[in-house]
Amino acid sequence: MTPENPSTAVPPGLASDAGPGPALAAPPGCPAHGRGPGGLKRLYGPGAQDLKELYEQLREKHGPVAPALLHDDVPVWVVLGHAENLHMVRTPSQFSRDSRLWTPLLDGMVKPDHPLMPHIAWQPICAHAEGDEHKRLRGAVTSALKAIDDRSLRRYINRSSQRLVNDFCEKGRAELIGRFVEHLPMAVMCHILGMPDEYSDRMVHAARDALKGTETAIASHAYVMEALTRLTALRRARPEADFAGHLVNDPAGLSDDEVREHLRLVLFAAYEATVNLLSNALRMVLTDPRFLARLSGGQMTVPEAVEQSLWDEPPFSTVFAYFAKQDTELGGQRISRGDGLLFAPAPGNVDPRVRPDLSANMQGNRSHLAFGGGPHECPGQDIGRAIAEVGVDALLARLPDIQLDCEEDELRWTTSIASRHLVALPVHFEPKPQQDVIAQPTHGEVPQPRDGLPMIRPSTAWSAAPPETSATGPAGAGEDTAAAGAPTRGAATAAVPAQGTAAPGRPNAWRRFLAWWRGY
Repeated sequence: MTPENPSTAVPPGLASDAGPGPALAAPPGCPAHGRGPGGLKRLYGPGAQDLKELYEQLREKHGPVAPALLHDDVPVWVVLGHAENLHMVRTPSQFSRDSRLWTPLLDGMVKPDHPLMPHIAWQPICAHAEGDEHKRLRGAVTSALKAIDDRSLRRYINRSSQRLVNDFCEKGRAELIGRFVEHLPMAVMCHILGMPDEYSDRMVHAARDALKGTETAIASHAYVMEALTRLTALRRARPEADFAGHLVNDPAGLSDDEVREHLRLVLFAAYEATVNLLSNALRMVLTDPRFLARLSGGQMTVPEAVEQSLWDEPPFSTVFAYFAKQDTELGGQRISRGDGLLFAPAPGNVDPRVRPDLSANMQGNRSHLAFGGGPHECPGQDIGRAIAEVGVDALLARLPDIQLDCEEDELRWTTSIASRHLVALPVHFEPKPQQDVIAQPTHGEVPQPRDGLPMIRPSTAWSAAPPETSATGPAGAGEDTAAAGAPTRGAATAAVPAQGTAAPGRPNAWRRFLAWWRGY
């Protein structure tokens, strides 16, 4: 835990509560515990273990925008309201991501070694840029992401999921965070960026270590940056149609430093967010009765479960930070030029004005704050959704009897201002054999059906291996049907017509759809 370094002054612009100052530190258990200068609540330290409860206390006392303190008792506004968060991120004329406007930084209150400096320090990247520079950099990133083929990406996610499941499916037990959740996003991101050979246990550990801020975080960050530097140089010399290649060749003319920094931004941000999203979605489908019954009963799809988790447990609790470009008002509070504000999806998503009943199903409602909004809205949100949806679907298809291997209240999280990380997710299931994830759909003759299962033999031009004879993934070659939200178990049997119901040599509509979807 970062040592407290309280300041005795309460900067103007932030309202204060009555309470003891730093010289009158309250003992643990006292209502004033966790307060700093002027009685402001600290978002760190002994009084902030349960930030969800703390945010609700702030909401009750101050409304949708509340004053609080960051590490070293640096003042900040926490934006708790759903509408207020959206107004802030959608009004670049009033609020900026450029921390060089931040009064505490200009006044020397924020030291170079401040724990949140890696999040707050200005960098020449699209996440911190404005105006024409933001359009130039963001345009290059968006164009590179749009070049990714969604169907091919979902196939790759499915194959990567199958490989990971193969590593533990025969054992009957697994710890999903360490064996599945932390690996799948890195495998996919390395593939997207253009460095699949860099994916390894070491790369996964380096990314997690760098993000956790451990004693070896600097060395781990350097390891990742070396890989991205090699990739940038390689794509400059030999362009290819991957994310890095598109950045290098974009008409915006990004320098090598700009390419490398945006590769870093995309890799770390996407990895951190998707690990949290995937772990939260898996926990939900394994523990929440609202989804457990509906998934098995076919009334709720995995994408809908993922969307619900984005409401209930967004990948980032808060995002650092926005800064007021002028004196203004937000949520009934007077905001001074240079004040810092935290974009807060977690408390914003449970704003009672938009969610008076937190147990209500949010099916079909995508107005959550999980991916931000405005000019800096997450450009890779569809990739994050795809990884979570296809990953969860593939796991459930391979291990349909999977269950949590502990009591739900035994699950543990590590919590910071930025996010909550599920530490472990132990599960058990009936051991299953490994599956071949390399085999591709065949264009040859379809084997004769088993006795008692009449089937129309398709012509060679339309042939597709039946699920029970292919070993590409769940339900045979079902990686693409799973990605499309189609049934992965029992689909072939349901779609087989009775003998003589279709013209000889022509497959039924379901097989024609599968052939189209696979790209064959």
